[in-house]
Order: sequence, then structure tokens, then C-alpha cells
Amino acid sequence: MKTKKIILPESEIPTHWYNIVAEMKNKPLPMIHPETKKPLTVDDLSPIFSQEVSRQELNTTDAWIEIPEEVREKYKIYRPSPLVRAYGLEKVLDTPAHIYFKNESVSPVGSHKLNSALAQAYYCKKEGVTNITTETGAGQWGTALAFAAKTFGLELAVYMVKVSYRQKPYRRSLMQTWGAEVIASPSMSTRAGRKIITDNPTYQGSLGTAISEAIELALQTPNCRYTLGSVMNHVALHQTVIGLEAEKQMEMAGEFPDIIIGCFGGGSNFSGLSYPFMRHNIKNGNKTRFIAAEPSSCPKLTRGVFQYDHGDEAGYTPLIPMYTLGRHFSPANIHAGGLRYHGAGATISQLMQENLIEAVDIPQLESFEAGITFARTEGIIPAPESSHAIAAAIREAQKAKEEGVAKTILFNLSGHGFVDMAAYDSYFSGDLINYELTDADIEKTTANLEKII
Repeated sequence: MKTKKIILPESEIPTHWYNIVAEMKNKPLPMIHPETKKPLTVDDLSPIFSQEVSRQELNTTDAWIEIPEEVREKYKIYRPSPLVRAYGLEKVLDTPAHIYFKNESVSPVGSHKLNSALAQAYYCKKEGVTNITTETGAGQWGTALAFAAKTFGLELAVYMVKVSYRQKPYRRSLMQTWGAEVIASPSMSTRAGRKIITDNPTYQGSLGTAISEAIELALQTPNCRYTLGSVMNHVALHQTVIGLEAEKQMEMAGEFPDIIIGCFGGGSNFSGLSYPFMRHNIKNGNKTRFIAAEPSSCPKLTRGVFQYDHGDEAGYTPLIPMYTLGRHFSPANIHAGGLRYHGAGATISQLMQENLIEAVDIPQLESFEAGITFARTEGIIPAPESSHAIAAAIREAQKAKEEGVAKTILFNLSGHGFVDMAAYDSYFSGDLINYELTDADIEKTTANLEKII
């Protein structure tokens, strides 16, 4: 039997991030200013984001961007992360497929989100910023940024989606342990939050709402910038350390993936694992399949429309060319809070347009069944978000069995579920359900999108 866990030495932490946009044959449509309808510039973005990530966001020419040594030193706390052959899962599925997972749950905060949090906090600190704001759904991004902010001496305010604020109190506690202020969103502390509460007093929030509040606070606070945990190109860029390491590890295993899978909310962990491998499809004609696994209750890639839309509910962000359910879409209160986002990033959306990636939607109960199977065979309790990727991997492994083909499957275990046990309690108690969206539900929030594309 081959080695179950493949570990790279510390010296193999990537020195550069990979910018897929530079090598895409068809570049994503530009983000545009909502008033002028002109493509955004670095000057448009830098009042919101740090200047460096604003430059990275709009960089369409450099395929490789150097990782600052200070960030790389912090990566050494937990990187390189292991690549693991899931022999136990293969056995219980009785599949000829070889299943591997990249274990990003080993970071101090328990998820992949720290890869970008450290970079963004570093750039803010270097540029003299003292305060940062952000949003978080299930809490993985907020937790990661709280750790990163403390690491680089920044003050952080986190707007946490209200349903997750209540469902996941230990995520909130982790953020507070690292010194962040955590506010349930929508809140009364911003104009956007007050309007939403006034219009709908019982609204449990969405990532779009929390983004609106975090941006508003950043714009109103001296020496403050907003930091984002997914969707944008610069976040996907920082996450490519995952796939770059996995390339070397798959080579050590003597295999190359036929199928690569990641759960999908805004796209950060999916992009991070996929893009380094996808460059071989783009440049060399490889045929690797890339599958984004999203929740059935928030199916922007499988059932959304491709159009310009705001990334937040109040309309503070630029207009982004995206697959979207509409910025006013109100997602169901599923426990995979990190996947409750209405849109996909510009780069992912362009790749989807060109059929370079696929998408599947996973019902909530199937995701928990998959997560429990994984926990019982591999010993790791996955985050509810990651369980969507596991469910998609199980589907593909079962297809391989039916076809009698030994496919190699690689998925990203984006985080552990140790502070999500209330969700598992709800599952075992029979309190979780699947949420069904009708075409009419989606039409309500997409019909009024401005037809720019």
C-alpha cells in the first residue's frame, strides 16, 4: 500500500502565487463603476481595499506574483498542508477510483482562509492601515482574519451573518479570543443594516448584507480598509498555494487528477486548488474536469444568470460580471453558512461560460451524510461547507464504480467541523431539511438585474 499522507518539506512552500487571468485565452469581463459604467481602475478600488491587492485584482499580465517573505514566514506555521489518500473512503464505497484530499483543516484557524487573510493583513499593515473590516458567513473567514489581524497588529471589526452568529457561537468566540469585535448582521450600526432591519425586522442576514455593512464602516472610519474572503481575483490568487503544493504532492504519489472538486460559496478554496491544475488545460490541452459543489439552496452556478451585479446587498460594491441569483436573494438558513452567497467571481464566471468548469448542486442532507461517511472512514469531522465537496467526490467515485474506470479524484477539505457540532446535533436529531428553490423564486431576484451583458 502507498503512503497514506504525503508531506512536503517547508522549503517547498510556494514562493509565488499563480494568476490564472494572465493565461486565460478570454479574459473576464471587467468590473465596472456602477455610476459611470466604465472599467474600474486601481484608484477606484484603493479607497476600499489596500493598494497592493487593488493592483493584484486588476493584474491581467503577470502569471506569477511573488509572495512577500513576511507572509511566507507566517505560512510556515501550517504549510505545506498534507495531501492524503482516502483509503478508508475508497474501501467503504468499493470504488476503483483513487480519492485524494488536500487537508487545509490543519491551519491554526481550521480552514484554508488563512492563506489570504495573512496576505491581506500584511499589505494593510505595510501601507500604514490601522483598522480593517470584513464580513463572515459561517465564521471561517472572520476567524482567519482575526488571527491575521492580531499577527500584524491591526484592529478588526467583523460583521457576521446573523443566522450564523446564533448557530455558531464558538466561531464568534474564536474571533473574540484573537481580539476582533464581532457584530451580528444586519445590525443597527450602519445605514445599510438599519434599512434592512426596518424593511424586514426578522431577516437573518446574508453575506451580501454583511459585506454592505463592512464596506460602509471601512469608508467611514479613518485609516481603515475592507478585506474580503472570497469572490475577488486577488483572494483566489492567494489561495493558489493550495493547488501549487498539491501539484508536487500528486507527482510524488505518481498520479495526476482526472477530477478536481471544491465546495463553492464565492470560490476561494475551489479556485485555490483548481487554478494551478487548470493552467495545464488552458496551455497544454489537458482534460482534467473541475467540479464546483454548491448547495441546492443557493445554486448560482447551476441555476443563476450571467449578468453584471453588485457583490453586496446595498449596492456599495462595483458591478461584477457574475453568475448570480441577484443581490437581494435571501438564502435558506443552511448550516453551511460559508456557501450562502448569491454570486460567483468574475474569473470563475468566465471559466464557467467557456465550460472549463462544471457545477453540481448538493442538497443539505446529502452533504451531511457524506460528511459523516468521511468522518467514520478518515477520522476527520469536516466543516459543513467541505462536506459538499465530499458529496460530489462520492458521486464521482460511484460513477467510476459503475463504469469500471479507475479515476483519480482530488478534492479540497477546506476546513474541519470541530466548532460546527451543533449542526451535526441538528442532523442526528432529524431537525435538518432540504430546501427547494422554484424557478419563480429565482426569477424574483434576477428579473430586475440591469441588462448590461
